[in-house]
Amino acid sequence: MTPVTNGPTRKLLVERRDRHGWHRTPDEVVVEEPLEIRLDDVLVATTMRTPGQDFELAAGFCHAEGWLEGTSVGTIRYCATGPALESDFNVVTVETGGTGPEPTPRVGTVTSSCGLCGSLAIDALLQRLTVLGASGRFALDVLVGVPERVRSSQVTFDRTGGLHAAAAFDQRGELLVVREDIGRHNAVDKAVGRLLLDGALPATGLGLFVSGRASFELVTKAWAAGFGVLVAVSAPSSLAVDAARQAGMTLVGFARGDELNVYSGSIER
Repeated sequence: MTPVTNGPTRKLLVERRDRHGWHRTPDEVVVEEPLEIRLDDVLVATTMRTPGQDFELAAGFCHAEGWLEGTSVGTIRYCATGPALESDFNVVTVETGGTGPEPTPRVGTVTSSCGLCGSLAIDALLQRLTVLGASGRFALDVLVGVPERVRSSQVTFDRTGGLHAAAAFDQRGELLVVREDIGRHNAVDKAVGRLLLDGALPATGLGLFVSGRASFELVTKAWAAGFGVLVAVSAPSSLAVDAARQAGMTLVGFARGDELNVYSGSIER
């Protein structure tokens, strides 16, 4: 597996004010474009993303939604109705031959807050996903070391400051996959999609790191992929904590420096 791949950026001139006053200076910003995700012949979602690893993103998204249960990915390709250049490489089709569950397309643009709400959402997940089995407890020194390891791998973030990161890591803290995207949920889908396409799911014995907060949807994606541990730099939501506890997942928040909070599960101290 390749731990990280750079994302596209755009160079431009900006007006900057610093201690020397105002001046024009070059800057670099992250590219953001829409991606249509199709499952077989059905448009299932549109998400705003950083182009790159689009096949991983589409596969990871479909997996998290449960649309690949009982089937496997045949091919993934750009567009479905014509040359990819006509859609600026902004349409990806995941093909299963129609052997998976019938998808329920997402209405509107996918964001990190999409999905059901409240206890009904967790009940729906329990009907689709099983409680995570024992996958080993992660040591404290491993968990507090992961954020800095991921940060040092964020090549495009260093140039732009505009990307989130998601990373899969093992019980030694070794990074297996690192993905960046303007959306936290997209970064997770890309990382999970890479594991899926490499035949490495479920992610038993692995942890998932996210560079921002731990939302309900990110816990859902981690649960669906089989991660026993989710580590976030920032805070979890109340629904994310409830879902993690129902899943049997260890949920860690505010992982900064030598500090962290454990909201669900346990770690080796």
